[in-house]
Amino acid sequence: MVMFEQSPERTEQYARFEHPTPPWYAGAGLGIFIHWGPYSVPAWAEPIGALGTVADKRYWFTHNPYAEWYFNTIRIEGSPARAHHEEAFGGAPYDDFLDAWSADAFDAAEFADLFRRAGARYVIPTTKHHDGVTLWDAPGTGDRNTVARGPKRDLVAEIASAVRAAGLRFGVYYSSGLDWHVAPKPPIVDEEHGLGDDAPNDEAYARYLHSQVIDLIDRYEPSVLWGDIGVPTVAEGPSDFSVESILDAFYSRVPDGVVNDRWGATHWDFRTSEYEQGASIEGVGGMWERNRGVGFSFGYNRVEGAETSLTGPEAVRMLVDVVSRGGNLLLNVGPDAHGRISDLQRACLEGLASWMAVNDEAIHGARPAVDVGTASDEPVVRWTRTDDAVYAIVEGEGRIELACDPTLLVPDSAAQLGGGPAFVSAAATGVVVDVASGGGTGPVVVRFEAA
Repeated sequence: MVMFEQSPERTEQYARFEHPTPPWYAGAGLGIFIHWGPYSVPAWAEPIGALGTVADKRYWFTHNPYAEWYFNTIRIEGSPARAHHEEAFGGAPYDDFLDAWSADAFDAAEFADLFRRAGARYVIPTTKHHDGVTLWDAPGTGDRNTVARGPKRDLVAEIASAVRAAGLRFGVYYSSGLDWHVAPKPPIVDEEHGLGDDAPNDEAYARYLHSQVIDLIDRYEPSVLWGDIGVPTVAEGPSDFSVESILDAFYSRVPDGVVNDRWGATHWDFRTSEYEQGASIEGVGGMWERNRGVGFSFGYNRVEGAETSLTGPEAVRMLVDVVSRGGNLLLNVGPDAHGRISDLQRACLEGLASWMAVNDEAIHGARPAVDVGTASDEPVVRWTRTDDAVYAIVEGEGRIELACDPTLLVPDSAAQLGGGPAFVSAAATGVVVDVASGGGTGPVVVRFEAA
């Protein structure tokens, strides 16, 4: 990945696609991203930090912590990834990794069950990342897909079937703005060279991506159409290969589907931030989604350890904060080449599952409660609500003062989810609650009836 800001403006041509956010998406809270491709074979990147925290973009791309960008990073002269590639693989062609990608341990149903227990309401796998390898037999790819080579399976179909059987929504990620194979360019070394004027912008590539996205829509009817890095500008205007025609096909097949904001200057149903980059769009002008990996990479990175990975409680805190501000969290896992989720990633999801088993009602179908309570960081307190209830999500134990308007909730109704009553008394700025420990799984949730 690596996002660049899209204009919040919709052109008049695309105004007809504007519609209210579907309730299933607005109340989802958590989605799961899956980045899986030939890059899971080398599974190597430098964990230098989260996107948005490294100011020097040339340094960022040369030392890219995104393992899914391996194809790009090994082509940058002087990059440590290039040196690693020469030492570990003798400078082998990138497509050798497609043939070495086995997926022999992959169990889509087991994945879907884990995601469901973690509290996810939708799942979005990469169907084509920037390396151009597709996880289904996409038109125009010949044998450069997972049906013909490597896993020799339609991984998109397997994931879609398992996700839906688990009662979750299925979406697709598609790299619309970059394809290093079918539309080759020199390696990207900064955001001015490769993510802008140097990105593929010809009609041939626009037609190529159009045919593949239409095929995804026709075959899999995804509820989320998630593009990345924009589109050729020739596809933004009227044509038979335009984004407009893609959206027509999408909303006709999936009327309650949603589209993100990386399809060029066209249309979006929700904005996206990525790690710390683009955070300025969060909570401004409609629905939004924060996406990130458990570690600093989306693709599986064997170099990463516990020091760079979210724990379960840390993921819970992030989820709570995002939902309390009106967004969804799209948390990524990157399976290895065999199709296994690493122990660190699995521990994070199991931590979410433990907390959500008790407290999911404060997340699913909830919305910010800024009219009722005031968020705090000392102690950490966040607020959500439904029509019938208000939730104070509290990091701590003992007597904690909550800044709120007590006339908008019923203080005597306070109860700790999964733990009996929470004793409440009046305070100058709201109420004081006496809560028990969350047991190490994350914050405690105190539920009030809404007044």
